[in-house]
Amino acid sequence: MSNDLTVAGLEHLHAVAQAQVGDDLVPGLVALVARGEHVHVQTLGSLAVGGPPVARNSIFRIASTTKPITAAATLALVAEGLVDLDEPVDRLLPELAERRVLRRMDGPLDDTTAATRAITARDLLTFTFGFGMAAEMFTSPTPWPIVQAAEALHLSTIGPPDPDVQPDPDTWIGNLGSLPLLAQPGERWLYNTGAQVLGVLLARASGEPFADVLRTRIFEPLAMADTGFWTADPQRLATAYRPTCDGLLAWDQPDGSWSHPPAFGDGAAGLVSTADDLLAFARMLLRGGAPVLGADGARAMTSDQLTTAQKAHGGLGPDFFKGQSWGFGLSVLDSGAYGWAGGLGTTWLVDPVCDLVVIVLTQRMFETPEAPQVHRDIQGAAYASLS
Repeated sequence: MSNDLTVAGLEHLHAVAQAQVGDDLVPGLVALVARGEHVHVQTLGSLAVGGPPVARNSIFRIASTTKPITAAATLALVAEGLVDLDEPVDRLLPELAERRVLRRMDGPLDDTTAATRAITARDLLTFTFGFGMAAEMFTSPTPWPIVQAAEALHLSTIGPPDPDVQPDPDTWIGNLGSLPLLAQPGERWLYNTGAQVLGVLLARASGEPFADVLRTRIFEPLAMADTGFWTADPQRLATAYRPTCDGLLAWDQPDGSWSHPPAFGDGAAGLVSTADDLLAFARMLLRGGAPVLGADGARAMTSDQLTTAQKAHGGLGPDFFKGQSWGFGLSVLDSGAYGWAGGLGTTWLVDPVCDLVVIVLTQRMFETPEAPQVHRDIQGAAYASLS
C-alpha cells in the first residue's frame, strides 16, 4: 500500500476546510491527515475572532477526546497489575459499594431497588456501570430529579465540562456515591461518567494524582508535551465559542478555566492538546500499543466491547449504534476505524485498514451529538486524498 496522499486530494481538503472558516462559522482550525510517515497539516483562521492566527502547535480543549486517553491509562495500570478489569471497584472506591438503582430513570431519587451486582472497572471502561448521560434526558419536558441532583453536587457529568466547579476527587466520588444509579451495572450504555470515575480509580490504584498517572504512563512515553488538564501557555490556547442564534458567543477565554490546575482531573472531558500530540497517541495504537500498551491491550481497546442487549438500551439517540459500537473509551466503527469526538470542537479518527489518521481541532462547540459538517467534510476529503 502506498502511503502517499495525492496533491489533488490535499488541494481539495484545503478548499473544503477553507469554506467552513469564518467569524460566524469556525474562527480557526487545525486539520491533520497522516498516512504512514506522510503527515499533512492545514492551519486556517484565528485562535479567536479578530485574534492571532492558528498555528500547528495551537492548543485546543479536546473535551471527550480525553476519553480514549483515560482508557489507555487504565489498560496500562491493568498491565502493571494495579487494576483488575473484573474485580469489583469496592476496594478502591468504597463510595460506589452496595449501590441502589432507580426503578425509573426519570423517577424520584428515593424510589430505588438494590443493585444486582458490584461495579467493575470493565463496566467503567465500557460505560455500562449504570450512571451517565441518556438521550432521554435531553428530550424530557421537565428535568429529571437525578439530573438536577448531579448538577447541585457539581459533578459536571451531564453537559459540557466545567473544571472550575468540580470539587477534589474524594469529594467528587463521594458526591456521586450519594446518588442512586440510573440502571443496573452491565445493563445499558450510559455516556460520560464512567471515564470520570476511572480517573479517581487510577489515582487510588497507583497512589498518585490522576494527572501524574497520565503524565508517566501516556504523555512522557509518547512525547505529548502539550497535553494536560491545563496549559501554562494560554497564548496558544484557542478561545472556545458556543453557537447561538445571534452568532458565536465566547464560552471560555484563554485565561479562563483551562489556564490553571483544576481541583478535579476530569478523565471524560478535561484535557487540552495539540494535533501532533493526538497524532502520537493515534500512532501508538496503530503500531500495536508500544510503548504504552501491549498488543492485547491495544486490540481490546479498539474492539467492540458491548453486547447486543447493552446497545439496544443505550446510545445518544435512536441511531447511535447504527454502524458503530463502543470499545474502551472510544467508538469502534463497523469498518474497523475507531476514534471519538470532543463536543467543544474536536474529532479524532484512526483507520487501521487505510493506515490513516484524521484530526480536526476547532473551537466551536457541537450543537448535536453528531460532529459538525466541517469535521465530516474534512474526513471525507482525507479519504478522497488516498492514492
